Amino acid sequence: MHRRSPPRRGAALLLAMLILTLVATIASGMVWQQNRALQVEAAERARAQSLWILSGALDWARLILREDLRGNRGGGPQVDSLDEPWATPLAEARLSTFLAADRDNNAEGGPEAFISGAIVDAQSRWNLRRLIDPAGKIVPAELLTLDRLCAQANLPGGTAQRLAQALRGAWAPAVPAGSPGQPGGAPAEPAVADALLAPQRLADLTWTGLEAEWVQRLAPWVDILPVATPVNVNTAPREVLAAAIDGLDLGSAERLVQARQRKPFSTIDEVKALLSETQLQDPGRVSVSSNWFEVTGRLRLEERAVEERSLIERRAGQVLVVRRERVSLVLGDGR
Repeated sequence: MHRRSPPRRGAALLLAMLILTLVATIASGMVWQQNRALQVEAAERARAQSLWILSGALDWARLILREDLRGNRGGGPQVDSLDEPWATPLAEARLSTFLAADRDNNAEGGPEAFISGAIVDAQSRWNLRRLIDPAGKIVPAELLTLDRLCAQANLPGGTAQRLAQALRGAWAPAVPAGSPGQPGGAPAEPAVADALLAPQRLADLTWTGLEAEWVQRLAPWVDILPVATPVNVNTAPREVLAAAIDGLDLGSAERLVQARQRKPFSTIDEVKALLSETQLQDPGRVSVSSNWFEVTGRLRLEERAVEERSLIERRAGQVLVVRRERVSLVLGDGR
């Protein structure tokens, strides 16, 4: 008779296999965590580098605008037009081309990075701040301008009036305590009961109930700046000129655009010479120069991109950054 092998050998083999499986699982988990940590570190390093590069691009744009301001002060009036260096956008270019001149720094062997950017005159668009005066009242002439822009954007009738009422509620000053209509000692209240959070950017208009698609239609012609500003006739598109100048149609606005392409307007009188006597009765609504600009910089690294938009103001010889916002993008096709 054959003796049966003791069952302890099979149990030991099974236990060894379980231990081996457990060790392999723990080891693979540790390797995955280490790889994940390396990926996170690499992503954070790339993000930090991207932000530093975009900050450098912003400083470069500020330098261009500062030099342009100095050039405008060469004895003549300040003029800002689309034939100046600041108006030339930077097409997407490989970052290594900017480092090639520095023998101590180059991008050879590193990931492909591409940078692009542009400076846009923020006063080439009509500023919604002009719609509400310091007393919190709607300016009728500016309401007509907004109504014309809404019509050009194919928005429903009454959109301008509805938006004006909403902005009045957001921007109207508070009524001081003890003023007429306020009981003595009563706290200050907004001039409009349903006051909204004041919009700072054009995208914030959705807070007023305006649909996002409608805001996108107005975006090429309308903006929100911290203070009321005139429209620069040397940079504004014909649609904005036709809306901002009473009695001006698109054909006449196109003639203004063609005239400034031949020679930018140096004074408002040169603009008035091309208009009728009934047009541009308030010269303060337009100008031939600008103090507000929007700088856009974009860095693309493989399938990801970081875009930064900054609002710049030129004030008393200085170029100040008023607002900065960054957007991270994932590009599906690598572009």
